[in-house]
Amino acid sequence: MSGATERGRVALVTGFPTSFLAARVVEKLLTEEPGLSLRLVVQDRFLERAQERLAALGPLAEGRVRVLEGDAAAMDLGLSGAEFVELAGEVDLIHHCAAITYFGVTAEVAHQLNVQGTREVLELASEADHLERLVHWSSALISGERRGYVLEDELLAPEGFRNAIERTRFEAEERVRRHMGEIPTTILRPSIMVGDSISGAIDRLEGPYLLIKLMLGAPPDLAIPIPGRGEAPLNLVPIDYVVDAGYAIARDRRSLGRTFHLVDPKPRSTRRVFELIARAAGRPMPRGTLPTNLATALLKTPGFERFAQVPRAFLEQMATEVVYDDRNARELLLEQEVECPPFESYVDVMVDYVRDQQSARRRASSAPP
Repeated sequence: MSGATERGRVALVTGFPTSFLAARVVEKLLTEEPGLSLRLVVQDRFLERAQERLAALGPLAEGRVRVLEGDAAAMDLGLSGAEFVELAGEVDLIHHCAAITYFGVTAEVAHQLNVQGTREVLELASEADHLERLVHWSSALISGERRGYVLEDELLAPEGFRNAIERTRFEAEERVRRHMGEIPTTILRPSIMVGDSISGAIDRLEGPYLLIKLMLGAPPDLAIPIPGRGEAPLNLVPIDYVVDAGYAIARDRRSLGRTFHLVDPKPRSTRRVFELIARAAGRPMPRGTLPTNLATALLKTPGFERFAQVPRAFLEQMATEVVYDDRNARELLLEQEVECPPFESYVDVMVDYVRDQQSARRRASSAPP
């Protein structure tokens, strides 16, 4: 560690600027560790966006961030041989955030970044002679169709996956775990991430945000039925908690070689989430339930067409009765007083953010050319 202190520590973060998680991790690292320099591997087509996001950080990023043109899913991260060797020789910390999370992509595209990209990061990590830690940002959703209790330290293949995202992220974590004996690693598994609990900011309105859009766009007196029985826990976590918790855990030496669920320890049921969103949106309480396999079809009737925008994968998540054990995470986070805020404390912020985004789009579309 003394060598790193003398020359200044260097961290690689993958996924910037397209990943909202990666952007928040970059900001967190720059804020909390003034002596740390960052390396960001960015595709050519996203270089301008990367520079804009870094410029928005102001003095925080000045002189501390080096953007490398490359591709996290390509061989040697899309870097030249000299660049790859240089990066391996200077990197002390890797936060691997790059991942495809959008349900609409093909299995081939998901495999390319989620599995192939992880393999390339592992290759770099194995070549880095003074690497302190690889932080692999996985997902609790790799449990797929499993029901019941899912432990942090286990990685059991479920009977099935609901989509290519879950399958490829499972395969990526499986690959990381195979190298944990030789590469100092911490694995983090957030559940369904939502926006900042204070500002509401998020990069894409998907998942639970589609429920908010549905309620805001439905007739004021229309009560939306709940897919499934509404009893399954819907584990939502705001991005600020995920990053704060992940950062705290990844700095703790006790987390080396272990896996941690970044989840709400007291998740609300799907029914309760629906009720709280409806109340915040000023809409009637949900009425009745629908079997998940019928929800998308039946809700295409007049008044319910917007429900078709909610992906089947998310409907199935809402009906999956799974509990994510987080004892490992709570053990470390308790000492640092990092707690997941309850959904009730930020649901209004989420709804207000969606409402503001919709108002801004309406103003933009109605503005004269």
